[in-house]
Amino acid sequence: MTQKLTNPETLAAGSEGSLLPEVRKYSVVNPRTSMDAHQITTSKGMGYCSYILLGLSYCAILLTFPISILFCIKVIAEYERAVLFRLGRILPGGARGPGLFFTVPCLDMIRKVDLRTVTFDVPPQEVLTKDSVTVAVDAVVYYRIYNPVIAITNVEDADRSTRLLAATTLRNVLGTKNLSEILSERESISSMMQAMLDEATDPWGVKVERVEVKDVRLPVQLQRAMAAEAEAAREARAKVIAAEGEQKASQALKEAADVINESPFAIQLRYLQTLSTISAEKNSTIIFPLPVDLLTHFMRKSSCSANSTVGFNSRETSVDGNQTYPGPGNDSRPHFMSQAPLQPTPPRPGFPAPLQQVQGARELSQNQQPSSAPPPQSLHRTNASFI
Repeated sequence: MTQKLTNPETLAAGSEGSLLPEVRKYSVVNPRTSMDAHQITTSKGMGYCSYILLGLSYCAILLTFPISILFCIKVIAEYERAVLFRLGRILPGGARGPGLFFTVPCLDMIRKVDLRTVTFDVPPQEVLTKDSVTVAVDAVVYYRIYNPVIAITNVEDADRSTRLLAATTLRNVLGTKNLSEILSERESISSMMQAMLDEATDPWGVKVERVEVKDVRLPVQLQRAMAAEAEAAREARAKVIAAEGEQKASQALKEAADVINESPFAIQLRYLQTLSTISAEKNSTIIFPLPVDLLTHFMRKSSCSANSTVGFNSRETSVDGNQTYPGPGNDSRPHFMSQAPLQPTPPRPGFPAPLQQVQGARELSQNQQPSSAPPPQSLHRTNASFI
């Protein structure tokens, strides 16, 4: 007679009413995969030998009661379950716990199962991607055991089996992806791995709750190539931005030049603005060229003002005595030669009279000597004053 339990938790809970002393074969069907995940076979009763051994054990417990009670009572924590085997068979009732329960020494064997979520790291796996790039990828897996009986009877070591399966699943999933997909679609890769692991470990009573891809390590040469490519892309963008800025600056300069060409006094205002900017620095001497026509205009105005103030009434003779100039009406001398009548040098204290006369003659010759340099063609400024 065969009875199929469609809920895996029914076997773990251990419904004693459904267990008869006849031979029964329990086949737990996975509701998600519709496949037989676990089969437990028990014989009709335990046999005469089993009953004899059980009776002898009870007698020994009664004879050594004060001491044997310490070996017969077991404690299971809240996060644990105990699968009890008696003479190699799972006892009716499924997993025990949490709390106290009674066992028969020498006949019962206990296997504890932790129901808490377990976390483990998948070692870095060398994977060849779809675009023939070798990468090393590791991950972290979160799982828990939801059926202790199946986890004990269907697989030798559920934890080790889950770890090995996670490593192979990681390689299989990454082998179907390109490098760009691995770097940008980690969440989808994690979801795919979680679904595949959960389906594969379900017959073991293991529930895979979460899978996360941690690090993607690239070869050193590939990292350098990608860094060089990114640097080239940044330089190209910088050059494009600089070219656009120069283009806009050129357009602005062209518009400014058009405005200056339309107004003849704009260039003079520009010169004055530049001079005011330079005058802020008082620690240097700067020669700033000006247009010749502007300089000539200022020279003519200064010459006219000098001639009007002097007011010559007769011709004067130059220092060397060879050239003469007309009176005030026809005076065409440069402004630097229009001077007031020379006064004799007063005697200096401490000098002899002949020396004072020689010194006065020298000063008179220097004051009367005209300058032979041509009119200045540049504006010389010392500390914001022009020479």
